[in-house]
Amino acid sequence: MSTVETPTCRDLRNYTTLRLGGPARRFVTANTSAELTAAVGDLDAAGEPVLLVGGGSNLVVSDAGFDGTVVRIAATGWDGATVQAGQDWDAYVAATVAEGYGGLECLSGIPGSAGATPIQNVGAYGCETSDVLHSVELYDRATGEVRTLAADELGFAYRTSVLKGTDDGVVLSVRFDLREDGLSAPIRYAELARTLGVDVGDRVPAAQVREAVLGLRRGKGMVLDPDDHDTWSAGSFFTNPIVPEEQVGEVLGRIAGVVGDDVSVPQYPADGGVKLSAAWLIERAGFTKGHEGPGGRVSLSTKHTLALTNRGEARTDDLLALAREVRDGVVAAFGVTLRPEPLLINCEL
Repeated sequence: MSTVETPTCRDLRNYTTLRLGGPARRFVTANTSAELTAAVGDLDAAGEPVLLVGGGSNLVVSDAGFDGTVVRIAATGWDGATVQAGQDWDAYVAATVAEGYGGLECLSGIPGSAGATPIQNVGAYGCETSDVLHSVELYDRATGEVRTLAADELGFAYRTSVLKGTDDGVVLSVRFDLREDGLSAPIRYAELARTLGVDVGDRVPAAQVREAVLGLRRGKGMVLDPDDHDTWSAGSFFTNPIVPEEQVGEVLGRIAGVVGDDVSVPQYPADGGVKLSAAWLIERAGFTKGHEGPGGRVSLSTKHTLALTNRGEARTDDLLALAREVRDGVVAAFGVTLRPEPLLINCEL
């Protein structure tokens, strides 16, 4: 295997933005796409359990760690609209904006690697990866072949794709449809439009949008800062729930019984039902910003109730206990079950 084995760096808390997680039995780093496909192919042939790690921004790893080989995806760099899977995402977004391209500006400040963006259909401020993706190059573990899949082959939906929840396809690189006029995509998100002082639907210089998005994210503790424990998180821990059409009336009635008939409930159209705001539900269920979990070692962010944070001395079990408390509290109050957005490795809610 041509990858670099790093036996002294097996503690996975060093590779997740939550800074949580126990050791891996073995840890290797793949610095190129060729090394990545060779490593995964060799490990699969040997029947070895494999955990692929990029930026670690969407992983909750158990305190017991991972009984197998972690392969860290470290292939970096880009050529215009094509970016390697291990490339730091925000550095790539910054480069596209600086080079006069538009399209990715609303996805500024999101931690993690480029290869993860199509897997979970990363989105923010009215833009999703699926809006701008052209294609993905991936290694098919079943056939051992490298294939290119177009965006319409990836089964995109809200915060998911056919690649999520399975490692059958290992993303090697991602290609985007960038705008060459330096302008943003039409602004869709009302909060962002207000910040920019424009109307929803307007297009403005991509650099201006990037700075506005970064400002909004920093205000919510959503830009990584090693000195700010509010950013020691996996971003939004719960996805916004989609209530099936036939249950919408019942759920809204139950919410009204708690918050009152005169309170407006944030809701958005969604396939097969209505999407509600997870953060709004969490707050109305009685969980305020900064709400602490076991021993104060974890808490909801002091800036954003949707982020569960490590206050510095936490264990994964502490975080899961807080997540269960919040999930169960929302169910008890409103009958709505929140689902975790990050991948849970060797642990569960």
